[in-house]
Amino acid sequence: MSDFRALHQPGNPFILANAWDVGSARMLRALGAQAIATSSAGFAFTRGLPDGGRVSRTEAIAHAKDLANHLKCPVSADLEDGFGPEPSDAADTVAEAARAGLAGCCIEDVDADGAAYGLTVSVARVKAAVAEARRANHDFVFCARADGVMTGAYDIEEAIARIQAFEAAGADVLYVPMPETLEGLTRICAAVTAPVNALAAGPWTQTTRDEFAAAGVARISLGSALARATHQTIRDAAHDMFGAGNFTKLGGIGSGEVDGYLEDGAR
Repeated sequence: MSDFRALHQPGNPFILANAWDVGSARMLRALGAQAIATSSAGFAFTRGLPDGGRVSRTEAIAHAKDLANHLKCPVSADLEDGFGPEPSDAADTVAEAARAGLAGCCIEDVDADGAAYGLTVSVARVKAAVAEARRANHDFVFCARADGVMTGAYDIEEAIARIQAFEAAGADVLYVPMPETLEGLTRICAAVTAPVNALAAGPWTQTTRDEFAAAGVARISLGSALARATHQTIRDAAHDMFGAGNFTKLGGIGSGEVDGYLEDGAR
């Protein structure tokens, strides 16, 4: 069992911290992250691109590999819908991620516009992805996402049916981002035996780790929430600077403290 797989304990969730560059990854590592994930949206923002299908498979995996090369902890990649609708697309994406030496990845069952792939093809995509994960020369943790609740493509009943089918197809971790209620999240966790990932974003930022644990969650990821919080700081400071000529939001933390985190995060 890999160190990354061992972190997944239902009822005792670890925080899979989503970073967008080496600096943010090292800071998160220094401040307590046991593992790092990429954020497809966060990385897109660094390229001046909006979220959703604008970054290629090659770019996304190279980015994740770059983080892994600068860290001494597991790195998992957010690989959107596997960069194509076919099972072969999902398989090729996982194979490339595994060759890059990543600890794992997740793939969604919706396209860049949020429309869900049909159940049959979604299960076929997971099977193809799992087959490549098992061919990796190291333990590779594959997470299958059912994103239709978040995008409005289907309801929680369909999401549960999908993650049960994904588990039967061999997925290591299941993920239904943004169910409407904590009760719904508890149902999701109880519906499968594999570890479940939950997303701490939007209204779910008001949920504590203990509450996620009580629901049965094994992993809490941040998605693009931290990247968006950083962009909120930029927006708020810019409004003050270019509006009232007020620079008070530029206080920040000292460069020495940042330097320390960057050094510690490399160890």
